[in-house]
Amino acid sequence: MKSKHLIILFYLVTLQAFGQSNTKFSKEEVLSDLTNLYQSLQDAHYNLYAYTTEKAFDSTYNEVKNAINKDSLTLLETINLYQRLAAAANNGHTGIDFPGKPYIEYAYSGGTIFPLEIAFEYDKPLIRKNWSGNDSIEIGSEILSINGIPIADIFSKIYPQISAERPYFKHVKIELFSFPRYYWQVFGRQDAFEVEIRLNGKVKTYSLEAVEVIEGYEMKRTEILNAKMKLTFNGKSAYINPGNFSGEEQKYQRFIDSAFVEIKKQKSKNLIIDLRNNGGGDNSFSDYLVSYFANKPFKWNSSFTLKTSNILKEHVRQHYDTTETYWQEVLSHKDGEIYAYEFDEYQPQPRKKRFKGKVYVLINRQSHSQSAVAAAQIQDYQLGIIVGEETGDYPSLYASLFQYTLPKTGITVNLSKGYIIRVNGSTEEKGVIPDIFIKDHLLDENDEILDGLLKEIGKK
Repeated sequence: MKSKHLIILFYLVTLQAFGQSNTKFSKEEVLSDLTNLYQSLQDAHYNLYAYTTEKAFDSTYNEVKNAINKDSLTLLETINLYQRLAAAANNGHTGIDFPGKPYIEYAYSGGTIFPLEIAFEYDKPLIRKNWSGNDSIEIGSEILSINGIPIADIFSKIYPQISAERPYFKHVKIELFSFPRYYWQVFGRQDAFEVEIRLNGKVKTYSLEAVEVIEGYEMKRTEILNAKMKLTFNGKSAYINPGNFSGEEQKYQRFIDSAFVEIKKQKSKNLIIDLRNNGGGDNSFSDYLVSYFANKPFKWNSSFTLKTSNILKEHVRQHYDTTETYWQEVLSHKDGEIYAYEFDEYQPQPRKKRFKGKVYVLINRQSHSQSAVAAAQIQDYQLGIIVGEETGDYPSLYASLFQYTLPKTGITVNLSKGYIIRVNGSTEEKGVIPDIFIKDHLLDENDEILDGLLKEIGKK
């Protein structure tokens, strides 16, 4: 039980290097992989300059290169440098994950961490969890500064480590991986904090001690991404959380099948689908869900194009069945070529199995990747009413990521090989916008979105 939440963290991050995280790399190794990262991002990314310029990207590359001025670097130092370059693409699906191995090693060596977790409300960092032991610090208070440094300046140091298309999505990722973890990553160990906090117009300063990573932090919290398969009923409304669109597909389909049998048996008039705090996954999962209330054949996109590359081809040969048409296409095109891949229309379930009542889909800023794409799909086909708040991810996005490792350091890179355009063809740079807006305050246990929707349904 002691390591439960650190085990969860393992699943949140890619274990970026082989061997022990206290391994040091020579300056030559770090520079070699930096060059490899710089070149591979240009060669294999679908459109590296979609959200930046070549000049800005090259400037970041030179800054990172010039910062490598020691004879050897730790894994954490190396990840921090490479993150800055990958994140300069400003693409949420292209980057290097939070340094999980160094963090876990730090945790088990008795490391300490900042005791206040935050959520963003209209760009303001508000306290969502207080692990400090000081009960006079109220949840919902705004953090203004830490150790005399304005909070905006602190975020300006953290932002370059985070891959995201816009500040709104960077805030989503800070919530997701947690501010205390990012604070440790960028500023290192600090055992005491002077924290300036504002509540109801009044500003107070608190002296706080750091808490132990494991006992004082990880053991007390739950991860933001917490989608789990669940079916419940509230009067004439059925509620289903399908979980993430990943994992064992047959198990997932069995759950969906049995859920809709029960929904039919209960004669539910409303169906509430919860895609909040969902990490996304594969369209084969989301399409299977949609097939139970679609009234005609459908697709999950209006356009899906891919860029092939030598790196991608090597990845495919190592990890996939090259007799499958999808992967054959990757291998058959020239390096650097962009081509369209057409998915067949997905057929709805037989009429007698389908749900024919009113469908509502819950989203929040933590509806990631395929969960945002699926919400847009449902909205665009007018199959349901979207309820909640804007997603952090765009529904038309550079994604379809694959991973490769840098040869000298073994650090894993996530890279977008595809471009997905939502069903209605819009490429507007914004998340899925709900039809009914309800704010998910502090991402806490109070369920404003579901409760608000149930009240609305109850009025009809």
